[in-house]
Amino acid sequence: MIRYTPALLLMWPFVLAGAAATHAADPSMSSALPPANPLEARITNGIVTAKLYLPSADKGYYRSTRFDWSGAIYSLIYKGHEYYGPWYDKIDPSVINWVHRDGLVVSGPCSALMGPANEFQKPLGFDDAKPGGTFIKIGVGVLRKEDGPYNSYKPYPVLNPGKWTIRKSRNQIVFTQELSDPGSGYGYIYRKTVRLEKGKPELTIEHSLKNTGKLVIDSNVYNHNFVVLDRQAPGPDFTFRVPFSIHIAPPAPGGAPRVNNFTVVRDNQIVYLKPLSGTDEAVVPIQGFGDSARDNEVVMENKRVGAGLKISNDRPLSRELLWSIRTVLAVEPYIAINVQPGNEFTWTDTIDYYTMTGTQ
Repeated sequence: MIRYTPALLLMWPFVLAGAAATHAADPSMSSALPPANPLEARITNGIVTAKLYLPSADKGYYRSTRFDWSGAIYSLIYKGHEYYGPWYDKIDPSVINWVHRDGLVVSGPCSALMGPANEFQKPLGFDDAKPGGTFIKIGVGVLRKEDGPYNSYKPYPVLNPGKWTIRKSRNQIVFTQELSDPGSGYGYIYRKTVRLEKGKPELTIEHSLKNTGKLVIDSNVYNHNFVVLDRQAPGPDFTFRVPFSIHIAPPAPGGAPRVNNFTVVRDNQIVYLKPLSGTDEAVVPIQGFGDSARDNEVVMENKRVGAGLKISNDRPLSRELLWSIRTVLAVEPYIAINVQPGNEFTWTDTIDYYTMTGTQ
């Protein structure tokens, strides 16, 4: 068995497939607080530097059941600008999703992750399983079903996190999860490569999902894109735009359609009317995209700090949503996944980081 420490992971290429990644997880881990010294790694291309938490049933920062355990970027710096970090002030296991409490943003374990975090929102086999039976959350593992409908914000006991293998070089990390659940008939090999491209401020996240089970994998996935650019509150200093005219329903009578008290839609842009503060929350369901991957692109810029990013994906959108509170601006672009037994499905996220001139 390879022995490792958090410090070692920051500086040395490694392969991790130890007992912590392969044995059945303690079911209480799904609602546990992060350990004192979670496993992490650092990658850089000399232009951008990113820090990531690593998947582990014992020592992982995130061990809950909403988000994919791999590729959790908790810091990314380009030209002195910080793009990712905590959007919550504390984690409370009693909280479902997140809440405003005593002036703080408090997250439950399920939602307490940062950066460009993936969620495979539709679980596998949940509807067919009886209470006490098993179902699968891709990127997490085999979970135990409890009474009631599925709730992605609620932790479920993790019975088997599968086998995680991690390979690191200077500018990239490759995560592989192998999982089989004969009881449900599902199985897969999931691979995610997080790479800082050489010579440019660009992050590429390549995914592949191979169906090794007996049943069709029918799900969806989105990247939550928790952007906390230089800790700027979402507001008029931000520009948010997509390549198509945004439609929402029903439109407000007369003029630009207002979808909440804090934003309006103007053609292909969502405009903030004021900086979000206190318990403000702006949610915008985005419609109007077509069936081309060209529409799966979002640009977010902040004129006050003079920095921005462009997020794109090589698959067509199936759904899109903007969510923001005072601490975070997040766009959620969904794509559909359907993989027949023996087949493989791939998709790639590309995030370009840049600075602007002539800003305040």
